[in-house]
Amino acid sequence: MTERERHGVEMAKVGILMGSDSDLEIMSKAAKMLEDFGIDYEMNVISAHREPDVFVEYAKTAKDRGIDVIIAGAGGAAHLPGMCAAIFPLPVIGVPIHTKSLGGVDSLYSIVQMPSGIPVATVAINGAANAAILAAKMLSISDTALQDKLAAYKEGLKDQVVAKDEKLNKLGYAAYLEQM
Repeated sequence: MTERERHGVEMAKVGILMGSDSDLEIMSKAAKMLEDFGIDYEMNVISAHREPDVFVEYAKTAKDRGIDVIIAGAGGAAHLPGMCAAIFPLPVIGVPIHTKSLGGVDSLYSIVQMPSGIPVATVAINGAANAAILAAKMLSISDTALQDKLAAYKEGLKDQVVAKDEKLNKLGYAAYLEQM
């Protein structure tokens, strides 16, 4: 059974890819954010290095399956997002995954340093939630209901900061820190 079948998704709008299940903890944050916005997605582990034929087939057919944006997470050499961008004709968002050896800077550089003509929008190391928000913004260009959800989300962020400021001013910094 595919991820799409497990979730009852007929026409996912976003594809979430990762090269290894070790990336799932980070990439699940993209899935959660898309769920919060009501955006259908599919999620797969596909290795561009270990199964290039499967990867190429996925990237070639994604648009025909209704995928409008791919979010691809990768660590180390981080070729998955760039290879997606080389094949998939619509936006690709790369999520550099933190690595033990170089802290994810290797992943970041691999994703952000794409050759001219093959862009990958790149978020911060482990920034899967922001990748989903960026995907939602891309999809909202022609979806006013999604624009409204994004505006409400942003307003919620503002409300959180206001509440934290009020709490700090009420308790003082020492008591505030004790509650953290």
